[in-house]
Amino acid sequence: MTGPMPLTLASIRQAPKAVLHDHLDGGLRPSTVLELAAQCGYDQLPAHDADSLGQWFRDAADSGSLERYLETFAHTVAVMQTPEGLRRVARECALDLAADGVVYAEVRFAPEQHLERGLSLDEVVEHTLAGFEEGAALATEAGTPIRVICLLTAMRHAARSLEIAELAVRFRDRGVGGFDIAGAEAGYPPSRHLDAFEYMRANCAHVTIHAGEAFGLPSIHEAVAFCGCDRLGHGVRITDDISDSETEPRLGQVANYVRDMRIPLELCPSSNVQTGAVPSLEKHPFDLLARLRFRVTVNTDNRLMSDTDMSREMLKLVETFDYGWSDLERFTINAMKSAFIPFPDRLRIIDEVIKPGYAVLLG
Repeated sequence: MTGPMPLTLASIRQAPKAVLHDHLDGGLRPSTVLELAAQCGYDQLPAHDADSLGQWFRDAADSGSLERYLETFAHTVAVMQTPEGLRRVARECALDLAADGVVYAEVRFAPEQHLERGLSLDEVVEHTLAGFEEGAALATEAGTPIRVICLLTAMRHAARSLEIAELAVRFRDRGVGGFDIAGAEAGYPPSRHLDAFEYMRANCAHVTIHAGEAFGLPSIHEAVAFCGCDRLGHGVRITDDISDSETEPRLGQVANYVRDMRIPLELCPSSNVQTGAVPSLEKHPFDLLARLRFRVTVNTDNRLMSDTDMSREMLKLVETFDYGWSDLERFTINAMKSAFIPFPDRLRIIDEVIKPGYAVLLG
């Protein structure tokens, strides 16, 4: 081949990718939801065949409201209450990501939401990690190797964040890479969970925080200034601190700090539109933030609800902002630089997997 390969969905699937923001309970296969519901006796599903159920999730999530978007998770979480359910969902997650060309993935979930059938927090994490390990092994056998790291999330409206932070530290040498808080932002600021973040810092452990998605700059400011986050989950509302100018955009103190400190933004284009964080893909600040040299990364958020994967998210950005292979490579390296694994491991994946992979596509 001479010259770059044309940018299509099929060719983008061949590109090595890294995803930092993918929710385990937001990425189930519709057929798996149906089968697990039958096995555990859950009879509240809104549809009873895979195609109709998948369409229901997409339609229900496309509400323009984060709170309504989050309501769809009641059905996926309900079928992830048993060892078998957790292992299967985690195993299939690893396989699905690997089949899409993802070579490194950080997948998050909230253990506190999976205790309804008597499992302990430790058991929930153990079964989930076992599923990721099984899926990664099967992906390697299939010729699509992937490394999966688990992030443990605490629900910001609950009061178990310190307990989940302790759980993350307890399992950090067994496949857990860090700690997160998630859920409705309004009324539940990051500073409400300072003890958990202080515990993570005291143990030199990694933190990402959902901030600047459904709530504005104060959420980002608290996540960065008070909680010491390593990354911002979404963070699209950082644009509230960027003003228009005749010559070039002007950055306020928070935006300057986020850029100067190279705090990664875990941007999720399709999801950000669905939840109303941005009005449309064309008006998504991804390109503005990329041009201003923020450390932007491409992510899926919830593959089931957004009917997406990493390749489709990248293709949407290509079609909307006229990106090329070198741009996709930069966004992927941004993600890999920001991963919650040791520095030598990050460099190895960049130098031995990502750069050679894109060199082939660039011709």
